[in-house]
Parts: sequence; structure tokens; C-alpha cells
Amino acid sequence: MEDPADLSARAAGGDRAAFSELMRQTKTALFRFVRRYVGEEQEAWDLLQDTYAAAWVNIRRYDPTRPFEAWIRTIALNKCRDWSRRRFVRRLILGGGDLSSPEALAVPDGAESADDRIEASGRLARLNQEMSRLPPHLKAPLLLTAIEGRSQAETAEILGLSVKTVETRVARARRKLSDALKDTTASRTGLE
Repeated sequence: MEDPADLSARAAGGDRAAFSELMRQTKTALFRFVRRYVGEEQEAWDLLQDTYAAAWVNIRRYDPTRPFEAWIRTIALNKCRDWSRRRFVRRLILGGGDLSSPEALAVPDGAESADDRIEASGRLARLNQEMSRLPPHLKAPLLLTAIEGRSQAETAEILGLSVKTVETRVARARRKLSDALKDTTASRTGLE
């Protein structure tokens, strides 16, 4: 595998092959991030394509001293935020109906019986649905730290925030998710 710093410098100079290699190296992780943000697989693929297209158009403005992955994630995050705003406007125009139906992700390993797998799949689908409903300012830090495994410092750099702000937003996002999942469970069991 070629050195990302060398590839970044070459890509910034307009080298298509270097940019293609950077795309290949970052595509899987970036897709997972976008998919978790928007909650819809096809929308995620479209946004990923938009992200790389925007990156190529603006490659001359890229600073190769900055990690390419941080730069491309910032572009992807902006594309996701734009998508969320458009979706919100569509919901207002169409009277508040839910326009998404997030598909359940793969059934987690370790579920022993068919009932266990169904229940685990349902919990995962609820988690993804609630995560996609988080406000963007809470969703992005949570996805980058808790799901993608990035440090708070890396997340702060990608989002242009302070480390303390990232820490606070992740804690708030976790609380909101926990509360939403409790409410969902309570309403399903009639405990509300």
C-alpha cells in the first residue's frame, strides 16, 4: 500500500491515479460513516459518490499537510448535513410523514436461536433508526467516536470543534439514544 501522505500530495497536484487510490483506501470506512449518518443504504452510496466528486473538483484547495481522511470526512459530513436539511424540508412540505425506512443491518453474530437473531436484529434496527434521528450536531460526534473509533481529538479536528465540545456532544447523544430506546421499549410493552 502506498504512503497516504505521498498519495495526498500527488492528488493535490491533480494526479488522478493517486486520488483513485485514496478513494479505494477510504471508501469502505467512509461508506459506513455515511450509512450510519443517513440510515439508508442507497442514499449513502449516492452521498459517497457526491463526496468524492466534490473532493475531486476541489482537490487543488486540499492542503496535503492535513490528513486526507479528515478532509474527505469533512466533505462527507457536509454532504450528510445537506441531505438532512433537504429531507427536513421535504417532510415539512409533505406534512410530516416519515420518508425513510431504514433497513435492518446484518444480524449480529452470537445470537443462538432464530428468536434470538430476530430480537437482536430488531434491537439493532431500532438503534440505527434512533441514531439517524439524532440532531446532526450530536450525531456526527457520536458516529465518529463511538462507532468509527476515532479519538475525541481527531473528531474535533474533523468537525472543527474543541475536544471538550466533542466530549459534551457525545455524552448528550448517548443520553438521547438511551432515553429514546427506553421510550420505545416502554411503549411496546405498555409501560408508558
